Amino acid sequence: MRVLVVRLGSLGDVVHAIPAAAALRRALPQSRIDWLVDSRHQEIVDLVTVIDRVIALAAPTPRAWVRVVRELRAVRYDVALDFQGLMKSAVLARASGAKRVAGFSLWHLREKSARPFYTSAEEAEGGHAIRKNLRLLRAIGIDENDRIEFPLAGYESPAIGALRAMIGSARFALINPGAGWPNKRWPPERFGALAAFVRDICSLTPVVLWGPGEAPLADAVVTASQGAAVLAPPTSVSDLVAATRAADLLVAGDTGPLHIATAVGTPTVSLFGPTYPDRNGPWSEDDIVVSRADRCGCHRARRCHQAAWCLDDISVPEVCAAVQRRLAVGSTRG
Repeated sequence: MRVLVVRLGSLGDVVHAIPAAAALRRALPQSRIDWLVDSRHQEIVDLVTVIDRVIALAAPTPRAWVRVVRELRAVRYDVALDFQGLMKSAVLARASGAKRVAGFSLWHLREKSARPFYTSAEEAEGGHAIRKNLRLLRAIGIDENDRIEFPLAGYESPAIGALRAMIGSARFALINPGAGWPNKRWPPERFGALAAFVRDICSLTPVVLWGPGEAPLADAVVTASQGAAVLAPPTSVSDLVAATRAADLLVAGDTGPLHIATAVGTPTVSLFGPTYPDRNGPWSEDDIVVSRADRCGCHRARRCHQAAWCLDDISVPEVCAAVQRRLAVGSTRG
């Protein structure tokens, strides 16, 4: 069987689809399994060891679409599975020429206009995005909703070498203050105070991560930490996987680095407001979520529309206490 996984982005959502790819490989060990992804997120899928080929959509242009559709059609897929539920992902899944195109049922699609492009649809029910993705596999007779694996390859990261040169052999915690949505970001001065606590009370070196356009935010956290925190070197997605594997803890909002950390088994403390941790948060019961989702008035909105910003209600002592509780449990990595 030739199977096409369609999950274009974003980074966290791509990570949440990896267990479904792992379940596909367990059930279909001799089959060809390819993954269509946006080129911005190809790097993480390149690390997924159960994928035969990664096909990248280079740009949101007609020329790029024509090129990728030609590449897909040459394979003659038996089935395409759309894990994204958008119009563009559904169109690409159908344009692949696959004999069957499966997606989620109408009421569980992000864009209902995607439904006519499927030959069959599966009920997503509720719960975490990971389990929702696993349920889509029922379209081809696979039902493994209780087994969650993230088969990510190891990577010799030059960024980790640079970080080790900065901090020596010290154990460290990662702090990720950035997020794609402004209302997912906790204030940098509070992250700075948390960093001082992590160093002084938890005996871990706090390392502040940053991505494209986030250097000023990371600098603000380091400054607010009064010398406690270290600014991470520039990191790629592969570097981030390696960094989280080496860390004792990660603290972040609902963003890609959080989901990578949970995928590799790193202990996490996360801050949630405009998104629901039951759907998007860490799947490990050991990880701790500090959430204000129950009182947020702008769920799924990229900017806060309320007089009171929900994450502003989260205090430094509350997060410090969560960090202590999580570190007391320890790592569950094998």
